[in-house]
Amino acid sequence: MADEMALLVADVFEAAGLLRRSGEAIAGTEGQTQARWQLLSAVSDTPLTVARAARRLGVARQGVQRIANDLVHEDLAAFRPNPDHRGSPLLALTPEGHRVLSRITTRAAEVHHALTADIPPSEIAGARALLHRLIEQVRRQEADGRTPPARP
Repeated sequence: MADEMALLVADVFEAAGLLRRSGEAIAGTEGQTQARWQLLSAVSDTPLTVARAARRLGVARQGVQRIANDLVHEDLAAFRPNPDHRGSPLLALTPEGHRVLSRITTRAAEVHHALTADIPPSEIAGARALLHRLIEQVRRQEADGRTPPARP
């Protein structure tokens, strides 16, 4: 079982790398990067603070701040007042940001459809269910302090 799990982890990393490259290509059709696409998507429904967007994306706040500033500079997003915290404005998409995100997600849907044309939806759903179970297991272990610390 441990060998199969190690192979699954390696496969997930390989798939993640391939999908990241695909995502970069998709976002690139609109002059964006995958990181910008992810942030545009994260704040598309509800404006978020940079710190909250970073937590949602699971990345460092500083990196998200840099990307947010770039999006604001390009008029794809804007900082809005935060009624809950004056020092932490909310990042919201502009109308142009929504248009760019819509074009990217439309292109992504086309690519995803092509990628999965030969895969039954039930197999995709099963793979997702397994990944969600593994994610929950890892989160539980982390919360319980059972995940061994990284070696220096």
